[in-house]
Amino acid sequence: MNAHAMYNEVVTVEPDSVVAKHGNLVKRIAFHLMNRLPPSVQAEDLIQAGMIGLLEAKKHYDESQGASFETYAGIRVRGAMLDEIRRSDWTPRSVHRKSREAAEELRKLEQGTGRDAKARDVADKLGIDLGQYHTILTESSAAHVFSFDQPDENTGETIALPQSDEATPGEQVEYQSFRSALALAIKNLPERESLVMSLYYDEDLNLREIGEILGVSESRVCQIHGQALNRLKVRLSEWTKR
Repeated sequence: MNAHAMYNEVVTVEPDSVVAKHGNLVKRIAFHLMNRLPPSVQAEDLIQAGMIGLLEAKKHYDESQGASFETYAGIRVRGAMLDEIRRSDWTPRSVHRKSREAAEELRKLEQGTGRDAKARDVADKLGIDLGQYHTILTESSAAHVFSFDQPDENTGETIALPQSDEATPGEQVEYQSFRSALALAIKNLPERESLVMSLYYDEDLNLREIGEILGVSESRVCQIHGQALNRLKVRLSEWTKR
């Protein structure tokens, strides 16, 4: 049974179940995520995935662990939605290809000069104007909203890094090591890029809200975010190749 059919059956058959009691939680999380996703992503798809995550939360919840059910369910629901985004990968392959090309030129520049590559320098290496490069950054930002996963060269789909709540002990160690390396890489980004990443991932602000703080447009924040992601892909390449 697919997620859509299961969702309909649950809502129809079990109106007093955990779905009915916590359905609004799923919707809140879905619409919060929608603020950080491209328009091609449908809220209904996220809600359906979230409902399945909610049922899984009910199945595995252990009150003795101390967390409330709503806290635990929120984590599982959000995780289910992110898994759906990764599986579906709404991003055209051409976006992944252009993002890889931009990241490669950025890598060459930084290795050659030993300093942070400027947007105009990368654009010149790609043989495009700055506006076209900014478009690549904007599309790249939308394509990698939630992860630093490396797109598969053939399919364009992302390969997820180990998830901390379902990983083996060895993967858990690798996951924590990656997080430490990621935190250091973000700290060493150019100041504005580091600030955008912090506000976006640590403070959970959307692009519009960050733009208001920085005094720039939402599209400009998206470009900064995309540039930061490309820079991180280069600097964390040893991790994303594993």
